[in-house]
Amino acid sequence: MLLWATDDPFIPSGTVLPVYIQSNIDRVWVVGLPDDLVTSSGLNRMEVPLAHLELVGNRERAETRAREFAPFALTYAENLQVGLPIRANPDNNARRVYRMREGDIIKVIDVSARGVPPLGVTGEPLPGRWYRVLTEDGTMGYTFSYRLRLFEHAGGPLAAPEVAAAAGFAGSDLDLLLSRTWQPESYLAMINSGRIDLDELSRRWHFNPGPENNVARIMMPGINRSFPFASIVPTGTRAWRFDGTSLSAQLRSDTTLVVQFTEGGGSVRTLTFVSLPVDIDDLIAAEMTRRTSLYNEILNHGPVFTSSNFGTITFGANGVFTWSGFDLLVPQHIPRSAQGTGTVSMDLFLSPALEGSHRGAFSMRFNGSDGREVATLRSMYSIDSQGLRLEIAPEANMDGVTVARRASSPMVMFFSADTEVAGLPGNDLF
Repeated sequence: MLLWATDDPFIPSGTVLPVYIQSNIDRVWVVGLPDDLVTSSGLNRMEVPLAHLELVGNRERAETRAREFAPFALTYAENLQVGLPIRANPDNNARRVYRMREGDIIKVIDVSARGVPPLGVTGEPLPGRWYRVLTEDGTMGYTFSYRLRLFEHAGGPLAAPEVAAAAGFAGSDLDLLLSRTWQPESYLAMINSGRIDLDELSRRWHFNPGPENNVARIMMPGINRSFPFASIVPTGTRAWRFDGTSLSAQLRSDTTLVVQFTEGGGSVRTLTFVSLPVDIDDLIAAEMTRRTSLYNEILNHGPVFTSSNFGTITFGANGVFTWSGFDLLVPQHIPRSAQGTGTVSMDLFLSPALEGSHRGAFSMRFNGSDGREVATLRSMYSIDSQGLRLEIAPEANMDGVTVARRASSPMVMFFSADTEVAGLPGNDLF
């Protein structure tokens, strides 16, 4: 049974065809054509990619399978989101087997009766269904329909038709507005600077124009606004009003969107959003890999570091540490309530002026007697085979997650390296 329509000649998905040869070298089937069709070369046989045909057995079984497949035989979908994943199972935590590009066309094979809808940024389940799908190059898996545009293909070029948007107004610019994922421009600044704030990025602030349910939504720090609209009305060049609300939007470029709305006191709020060149999940994964690599470098040079003045720091698996003998730092830098245990996060960056003199910077979060965090010590560091050099970065010298400059009277500590680990909770690396 044909899963993916052919072009020469056009044969729709769901057609039962006889199979003559399977070539694993060329990755094709040689199939016979229906009686009234021939190729442009006048042949009554053609090659079909292996993944584009489901081998069922005899004709009777194939026709039964075709009847089961009929509800989805002509159904394809266009992907509307950069990096939308196809997963091994209908579960948002399942292994990703494929990552689609925006505009990719996939074949819908079936709808899944199982699977839980993924949660949106508000914590509510997204509207849609899990579909079993096939990519043109042969990957089979499951994807959620929230960012898919389903359509039927009954001949001609395989492409999603232009459709009227929620406003009843079609146009490539409006399609662009409605199909993109729009994030705050601060996210793009992170990417361009290479300084990724995972805490900020994981909040997934965004503007959703709401093509699925005619409810636009803005989720930003201090803003959680929904705008139920009746239609989207053009008001100028690449500009629209969400009818029935105070919300308006204008594309400044294909990747920059400015939205305006009226706040409770009557003032007009303007926000700028961008379409990112990479997927947020990929950004998060890359940043976590970077941080793990830096932390492992410290582990590999120690994991125990000792100073005659500032005690002994032991780094362990999963970012835990113990620090004994730090009395000289109390209470100016570390409070008396700190118990000398906690976690390390490689969550800080250096300004360009400091990058030549330091390897990096990190935060040490100290636990209190009840196990909860009571203090954070931020430090720049350098490391070599001899040991670890720490320089405390005061809060006043921080610019967000970046150490902007050295203190006027820096507190510098040198710890010699040791490979022996003694009594570190949770240490399973060594």
